Amino acid sequence: MNNFSLKELRENLDNKIISVREVTDYYLKRIEDTNEDLNSFITVSSEHIYHVADHAQREIDNGNQSALTGIPYAAKDLFCTRGVRTTAGSKMLNEYVPPYNATVIKKMGDAVLLGKTNMDEFAMGSSNEYSAFGPVKNPYDLSRVAGGSSGGSAAAVASGQAPFALGTDTGGSVRLPAGFTNTVGFKPTYGRISRYGTVAMASSLDTVGMFSRTVEDAAYALASLAGVDALDATTPDVSVDNYLTELTGDISGMKIGLPKEYFALEGLDPGVKKIFDTAVDRLSAAGVHFVEVSLPHTKYAMPAYYILSPSEVSSNMARYDGIQFGRRSKNAKTLDEVFTLTREEGFGVEVKRRILIGSFCLSSGSYDAYYKKAQQVRTLIKEDFDEVFRSVDLLMTPIAASVPFRIGDRDQDPLAMYLTDAFTCPMNFSGVPAISVPGGFLEGLPVGVQFIGNQFDEKTVLKVADAFQKISDFEIPPLKI
Repeated sequence: MNNFSLKELRENLDNKIISVREVTDYYLKRIEDTNEDLNSFITVSSEHIYHVADHAQREIDNGNQSALTGIPYAAKDLFCTRGVRTTAGSKMLNEYVPPYNATVIKKMGDAVLLGKTNMDEFAMGSSNEYSAFGPVKNPYDLSRVAGGSSGGSAAAVASGQAPFALGTDTGGSVRLPAGFTNTVGFKPTYGRISRYGTVAMASSLDTVGMFSRTVEDAAYALASLAGVDALDATTPDVSVDNYLTELTGDISGMKIGLPKEYFALEGLDPGVKKIFDTAVDRLSAAGVHFVEVSLPHTKYAMPAYYILSPSEVSSNMARYDGIQFGRRSKNAKTLDEVFTLTREEGFGVEVKRRILIGSFCLSSGSYDAYYKKAQQVRTLIKEDFDEVFRSVDLLMTPIAASVPFRIGDRDQDPLAMYLTDAFTCPMNFSGVPAISVPGGFLEGLPVGVQFIGNQFDEKTVLKVADAFQKISDFEIPPLKI
């Protein structure tokens, strides 16, 4: 059953070859058998799941099913789920049970939510080590990270705990974990999927994305999840394409740019570069034309990102004061202690670090020197992308400079951790869609390849990524669980 695509699950459910309960039981058993090793789920929806599964089965029996009815999935613990605990990976929201569903959860319709996946606290991290519930482990090597911040969703799909999972991508938090776990991680255009009901990290960068085993599954799900939402003003009224019909496999004559600045970034592993070059060769053989292009402001992306992102974090985290939102410290005896002790006890080290950085950058005397300058750099980076897409259909880069690193190797070195996002954060600045597709293995560890498209041109990104995945040929080592 784990080899079924979402379309195949749909067909088998509709033809009564399998039931929703059977599918649900299969994945719950897999979670039960492996979650102790992986730590990929924070909450499993055991109390609600069969009520949802039985309702989905009735819809199928009555012929009222939609594309996702009865299909199991997992959701990053950042999406509000009515009646199911939503923690954002933090002690601050450890007991929070939302009274409503995020829009993307609503759009999943009668799909069966298996549970909420582990993540870096409030999505702040690149390794899923900054979770109040412990690190997520990589299914291909349990001593290594699964990537962050959506590491739980990535590990769940990679290990067969779920056929599909939702995540968020603020600087690479879907694409990087996908690259580290041999899964497909897709970040659509900013605003393509509604963020309503998604716990905010950096609101101008946060993008709802997804994990799947295949590009085809991502295209299948996106058709149901994309579109305008009256509850989210950042979702423009742009038509939603029939993405599946674009997956023809015919990519001959397409032009893909290779940004020279990305291959000059510090620390690119020669083995990763070799796998990337092999991917280029395969696409060239399929008729793709490659050209060298320039994104000249790339070197400023990381410094600007770690000014703008923490600045928005410091604003978004202000609501967690023990009065409006979040757990209240039981040790507080005065109003001042309610604020200080609640945040001291409720926030982890990385959240506190980013609040401090952001508050400094927004402070009087620093705003013009840091925040305003970083916004100007962001505009220049977006203009780089606008210019380059006048001459190419897509861009292609590695997803990370290295294979997944060992748990604990970088958690005490914030700068080294931040540099993990060097290949992914510029796309969030420009709001363009990007996808990570499995590219191969280096010494038994996954390596991802990234395709980047113009705004709202998801269909081209998916078309080329799907063709690449279908012509890729590499041996996949066994999982370690």
